Amino acid sequence: MVTENNCKVKKRSLHPPTNSNQLEAPEHSHPPSQEMLLRRSRATEAQQDDKFANILDVVGEFGTFQRKLVGLTFIPNILLAFFMFADIFMFTAQKPYCNTSWILAVDPNLSEAQQLNLTLPREPNGSFQTCLMYLPVAWDLESIIQFGLNHTESCQDGWIYPETKKRSLVNEFDLVCGKDRDTEGVQTMFTAGLLIGSLIFGFVSDKLGRYPTILMSLLGLTIFGFGAAFVNTFHQYLFFRFGVSQALMCYAISSVCLATEWLIGQHRAHAIILEHCFFSVGVMYLTGLAYSLPHWRLLFLVGGAPVFPLISYIWIVPESPRWLLMKGKLEKAKQVLCYAASMNRKVIPLSLLDKLQLPGKKVTKASVLDFYNNQHLRKVTLAMGCVWFTVGYSYFTLSLKLKDLGVNIHFTQVVPGIMEVPARLCCIFLLEQIGRKWSLFATLCHGCLMCFLVLILPSDTLGVSGCPHSPPELQLTGTLPSSGQSPKTGLRKLSETWKGRAWPRCLATELKSMIVLMVVLGEFSLAASVSVFFIYTAELLPTVLRATGLGLVSLAWASGAISSLVISHQKLTLLPIFLCWVSATLALFFCTLLPETQGQALPDNLEHCFLQTRNIAEDLLAEDAVLVDGTVEVRNSTICNSTILKVDSDIPSNASCQDTSLQGGGKDTDPQND
Repeated sequence: MVTENNCKVKKRSLHPPTNSNQLEAPEHSHPPSQEMLLRRSRATEAQQDDKFANILDVVGEFGTFQRKLVGLTFIPNILLAFFMFADIFMFTAQKPYCNTSWILAVDPNLSEAQQLNLTLPREPNGSFQTCLMYLPVAWDLESIIQFGLNHTESCQDGWIYPETKKRSLVNEFDLVCGKDRDTEGVQTMFTAGLLIGSLIFGFVSDKLGRYPTILMSLLGLTIFGFGAAFVNTFHQYLFFRFGVSQALMCYAISSVCLATEWLIGQHRAHAIILEHCFFSVGVMYLTGLAYSLPHWRLLFLVGGAPVFPLISYIWIVPESPRWLLMKGKLEKAKQVLCYAASMNRKVIPLSLLDKLQLPGKKVTKASVLDFYNNQHLRKVTLAMGCVWFTVGYSYFTLSLKLKDLGVNIHFTQVVPGIMEVPARLCCIFLLEQIGRKWSLFATLCHGCLMCFLVLILPSDTLGVSGCPHSPPELQLTGTLPSSGQSPKTGLRKLSETWKGRAWPRCLATELKSMIVLMVVLGEFSLAASVSVFFIYTAELLPTVLRATGLGLVSLAWASGAISSLVISHQKLTLLPIFLCWVSATLALFFCTLLPETQGQALPDNLEHCFLQTRNIAEDLLAEDAVLVDGTVEVRNSTICNSTILKVDSDIPSNASCQDTSLQGGGKDTDPQND
C-alpha cells in the first residue's frame, strides 16, 4: 500500500521518455527478459494507481472505525451459530408410553406405575412397549386385575413421557412411533433454506448493497429465529427453520464482503478469522444454555434475546465505499470515507479525494452470466465450488460419525467448539507464512485425510462401553487357571481366555477413542479451511460480483451437506469413501490452479480481475527470466525509467476534508450526483 505522500502514476503515452538509450542497450541484448520486466513494471503501476487503496491508507489501516466495524460482527456471529445448531438439542432421545388415562376413570387413585402395569403390554425382556396399548374395557378394577387385558392397539390418546426431565420438540409434538421420521424433514428444510438463501441474497447484496442486506438478515434472525419459540405446530417450526437458514446465509455473505472491502492487507484476514472465532463461541454458548434450560421454548427465548440490541445497526453499520463507487454513487462513497477518516482522526486531502472517480465516469455493470462468460470467474467458481462441496461433505460426515459413536451430545458440541478457536487462530500464522492458496491446500488436505481414515476404519464393533475386568480364572487363582495343570498348559489356556474375551473389547474401545480423536482433528482442520476459504474467495472475486460469487460457491457447500445426509441414511459402505476420495482429489487439484492473492490489489470490476490474473502470471515469468538471464541491472533501470517518466507532481495538498463534507458537503468538490 502507498502512503499519504504517494505519487500518482500516469500512462506512459502521456510522457515520452527523455532518455531512450537506457532502454535500447539492454533491449538489444536480452529483448525477451526486458519485455517481461516492462510488463512487471506495468503491474506495479496498476497497483500504485489504485486510488481507493491510497485513500484507505490515508484513512487508516486499522483505526477506531475499523475496530468498531469488526466488533459489530461479534454478536451476530454468536447468534448465527446458536440458530444454526439449535436443532441438535431440540430432538433429544425420549422414551414414550401410550397415554392410558382412561383407567383413571375406573380408579383415580392408581399410581403411575400401577397404571402402566395394567394398561401396557410388555416386551420379551419385561419392559413396557412404547407404541402399543391394551384396548379400553368397561370393567371394574378387580376384573381387570383378575382377568387382565389381551387385545392391543396403537396409541389413541397420545403419549406420556414419565422418564423425561426436559421438554423438547419430541414430547411437545409427539414425534415418536412412526412420526420420528419427521425430524429428518428439519434437516432437509434447513439445508434447502441455505441453498435458496445463498442463491438469492448473494445476488441481492450485489444489487442493493451490503448495508441493506445485513439489516435484512438481522430482521430474519429476529422473526424466524427468536420467533420459533412461539410456534404451535411442528410444520410451523419447519417453516421458521427454513426462514432462519436463509437469514444465516445472507448475513454470512454480506458481512464477509463488508469486511473485505473496508479493510486492507493483513487486517482483512485477521478480521474475518476473528469473526469466525466468535462463531465457535456461539456453539459453546448454545451448548451451555441447552444444558441448563429445561424447555426448548425457553432456549429460543433466552438464547435469541441478544438479537434485539442489533436493531441499533440501522444507525451504526456503514455501507461499503467500494460498492458505492462501483455503482456510480460517488458522493456517498466520499461521505462514508470522510466519516471513517474523522473517526480515526485522520485527514483526507481534497486533491486525493477528487481523484476518486470511475474510469470514464461510467457505472460498472455485471451480471450472473459473467460467471459463465468470463474465464477467470468461471475458473474461480468451479474450483471454489469443488472445495466448498468437499468441506461441506467432509464436515457433516464427521459430525454424523461422531453422533453414531454414541458420544454425549454436549461433548460433540463443546469440544469441537473449543478446538475450532485455536484452529482459526492458527490460520493467521499459515496465511503470513505460505499465503492463501497453500494454506487452503494444507488445511483441506489434512481435514479430508482424517475424514477418509474415519470412513475406512471399522465401526460395527464400537458399541462396547469399555474393557472388562480380568477373566474369572485369573481372578480366582491370581496366577494360573488351575493349580493341577502344568505351567505350559495353564499359560496356553490363560492366553486363549484373554484372546477370546478381553482383547476384542479393549481393541474396540481403543479404536473408538482413536476415531473420536480423528473426528475432532478433522473438524479442527476443516474449521480452519472455512476461514481461509472465505478470505481467499472474497479476494479472488471482483467487488461488483463478490457476494453473488460467494453465494454460488455456498450452493456447493449445501450440496455437500445434503449429500452427506442422504448417503448416511442409505447405510452404504463404499460410496461415502469413494465420494470423499474423489471430491478431495478434485478440490486439491483445483486449489493449485488458482492464483495467489496475498499482497495483491483487491479487484473491483471484471477488467481489474482479468488484469490482476494476467499481471500475476507475467510477474512470475519476469522473475524467472531475471534469475535465468542475470539481468538485474536491466530490471532496475527498466522499472526506474518506467516509474520516473510517469510520475506526476500531484503531491497531496494541505487542503482537507472539513466538517461540511462529513454532512454531504463533498458535493462541492465534484458536481456528480448520486
